[in-house]
Amino acid sequence: MKKTAIPKLFLYRHRFIIGYILLGFAFVGIIFGLPLLAPDGLSEAEMASATTSYNTHLSSLFSGDVVDLPYHVLQKLSILFLGLNIYSVKLPSMVIGVILGILLVLLLNRWFKNNVALLASILAVLSASFLYLSGSGTPLIMLVFWPTLLLWLGSKIQGVTKPKPLYCFVFAFVLLASIFTPHLIYLAVFIILFAFLHPHLRFTIKTLPIIPLVITTFIILVAVALLIMAAIINPPIISELLLAKDFQISGFFSNLQTAFLPFFSWSTTLESAFLSPFVGLASVALAVIGLLSTAKGFFASRNSIASCLIVFTIILSGLSPESAILILLPLAILIAHGLRYILDKWYDLFPENPYARITALFPISIFLGIMIYGGISHFLYGYHYSPMVADQFNDDITLIHDNLPIGSTLYVINHETAYHFYQILADQKLLEVSNELPPITELPASFATLGHADDVPADVSRIITSPKASNSDRIYMYTVDPSILEQQNIEEVNEDKESEG
Repeated sequence: MKKTAIPKLFLYRHRFIIGYILLGFAFVGIIFGLPLLAPDGLSEAEMASATTSYNTHLSSLFSGDVVDLPYHVLQKLSILFLGLNIYSVKLPSMVIGVILGILLVLLLNRWFKNNVALLASILAVLSASFLYLSGSGTPLIMLVFWPTLLLWLGSKIQGVTKPKPLYCFVFAFVLLASIFTPHLIYLAVFIILFAFLHPHLRFTIKTLPIIPLVITTFIILVAVALLIMAAIINPPIISELLLAKDFQISGFFSNLQTAFLPFFSWSTTLESAFLSPFVGLASVALAVIGLLSTAKGFFASRNSIASCLIVFTIILSGLSPESAILILLPLAILIAHGLRYILDKWYDLFPENPYARITALFPISIFLGIMIYGGISHFLYGYHYSPMVADQFNDDITLIHDNLPIGSTLYVINHETAYHFYQILADQKLLEVSNELPPITELPASFATLGHADDVPADVSRIITSPKASNSDRIYMYTVDPSILEQQNIEEVNEDKESEG
């Protein structure tokens, strides 16, 4: 075979296009299959998010209730069109997860060569942590979505001789929308300061045309004004956007432990929706290699952005443990740096030998295959069988749809979050939902309770169980004995007579 024969092969010439197509099909297929795979249920946080979304109205914008408003609007539309079920609660995160995956691919492809960008994209979007984020029906995904979108838009502006004004305007609008996500107002301040302090970015700002620059600045100022107005109308959102609930300075380091223990520990010891380890050892190793390899070129914008984002994420995690999820973005960038360093070192050994370069595909493919298979298996089996994590999710909504006829009565006792969540079914005229049992004379002939209720004056006709719960009995179905009602009526009549006498 001649030296020039390999580059002429069809698979070689179109290897990156084929790779991205296969990645796209695998990624989209897994994302939209997540409700059937894992965690296969809803957590309390997802139920609370769905309740908030369903109760969101146009008046929320004028009452200052604007925290995570874009996400809640999407989730409400999903519930209205698809009904209340596991899929409709998770669908907004799945759609945003697909967009986020595309943005990560575009961002890495913008900053790195095709070979590095493709490999890093595969590791990023098929990782267990990314799959969890895309399958969680809470606004948590917005903590990663907005920064990724901002970085991609920034890459379209920075390093271009004549940046398009459209990208500047969109960047400003995205920055406006992001500050209404909890804690991302700090990121907006960080981005603005970083842009003025970093020499490359400062030069880019100076080269921008005057009119787009003025309009972009105006949009940012409008965002700040809207935020101030919302805070005046609804003061509680200040603590929601700036701090975690009931945050105290003394709890900063305990928050850090809570935030990062599930990321790097080897056994899940905390009751958390995060599966340990949230980031695999191989990914951490690649990220460390990437961090060390970029030490000399720290002031290149993409290098310093990744490092500063890690520091920024650590600080935010001290305020709110959930903010630790933001570390997925700098880790993806550092993993790409690590892959680039390894490939460059290999190619430097064989600068003129195409066969040696192709030989590297085999160990790299095996390495990536083990990482991807191990990550997906860890995600699927961990969320099904790890007791500390699996107990955070339940499939009660599926059991209710499958076993309770329309118009049935459901009593949700001693669980406020679940009660408000299932009120959505009552609002949609599917069930009668209450949070307390009425007197025996007012009980319907048949009813159900979510979980076991003490001293129920009725006979258990059926117990609906779930393999997901530690206490597998989830729903108790009762029928009221007519003789009990008759005896109760006789006793009430006698009591009335005695009181009259």
